[in-house]
Amino acid sequence: MPAAETPRRLRLARLAAGLSQDQLAEAVGVSRQAIAAMERGRHDPSLAVALRLAAALGSTVEELFGGEAEVPGGRARLAPAAQPGERAMLERAGGRLAVAGVGGQPVGFGLVGDVAAGFGLRPASAQLSETVGLLAEEDPEVTIRPLRPNRPTVVVAGCDPALALLAEPLGRQDPPLDLLWWPCSSRRALALLAAGLVHAAGVHGPRDALPGVGQVGPALADQGGGVVVGFTHWVEGLVLAPELAEQVDGVAALAEQGLRVANREPGAEARRVLEDEAARAGVPLAALPGADSQVPGHLQVASAVASGLADAGVALEPAALLFGLGFVPLVEERFDLVVPRARLADPEVRGLLQALGGDLRRQLLAVPGYGTGDLGEVLATL
Repeated sequence: MPAAETPRRLRLARLAAGLSQDQLAEAVGVSRQAIAAMERGRHDPSLAVALRLAAALGSTVEELFGGEAEVPGGRARLAPAAQPGERAMLERAGGRLAVAGVGGQPVGFGLVGDVAAGFGLRPASAQLSETVGLLAEEDPEVTIRPLRPNRPTVVVAGCDPALALLAEPLGRQDPPLDLLWWPCSSRRALALLAAGLVHAAGVHGPRDALPGVGQVGPALADQGGGVVVGFTHWVEGLVLAPELAEQVDGVAALAEQGLRVANREPGAEARRVLEDEAARAGVPLAALPGADSQVPGHLQVASAVASGLADAGVALEPAALLFGLGFVPLVEERFDLVVPRARLADPEVRGLLQALGGDLRRQLLAVPGYGTGDLGEVLATL
């Protein structure tokens, strides 16, 4: 960062740590006047003092005192669009990307739609240098203009919202790792894995069998095989508006009452569950209003029901509980991570496997509906 930024960054880091100048001075072994001088830009610390300051503030010397590195432009492989019109959305939305290195090459994921936002805009790490002609571009590589220095990042694709909990244990490692969780269906996650665009893919299916083994094998065929590592398990079922909890016991009741459904995108396990349940009940899918909708995640299905945009949908039980909704269980499922053998030695993957431990287990168990019996266990080698 520019030298003029250093005093401000040091002061903000001290305030964020909840320390007074006197307390920081005592922790570092200098005078309060020295701290004040540094925060005014009138004194530069020695290397030894800079190291102690970084340790006391839970930061690094580079973050506190380093100059802002040039962020050169370059090329990145653009992850293929998941939905029709996604490239057009990316063009209109300014070409903002989340970029991470996978296997030594930069990969860019377009920040559009739900993946661009939580309760606020998701920070981008890069931006397309040129969006004109993007729709006609066949070459998967694009020219990018980075918005921040690149950071070591673990890229995981999959639909379980609990994947976001990996960010904290990854960030506490030495060196710290960022998380790029790409929410998508199991089928989509395996396609990204097969293309070498993610470090790991999350897949789910019935709890009594490893999920999607028929799909996992082909996804790893060009990467020398891989491993399946346990993550979590839960029940998937009908998420209902609270007032319908006593009136609906399955898909047949949805059709009989003409209730609106929030459905997942093609390739999602939840969409398959709805189709299977409809077939079992002898209900044509077209008889369910909203069955042609494409909601991109479990929490989004629950949010659509909670907000009154739909009456029901298939999602995991923790999503129903988090939104205070009714729930009809349909199938017990497991959610596991698939990692290519070629990526096992990558520092990002080593960090990911290390993060599947105690702190993450406690976080998962704090969310009603999650089970962690196989967390971090190698369940299969393919």
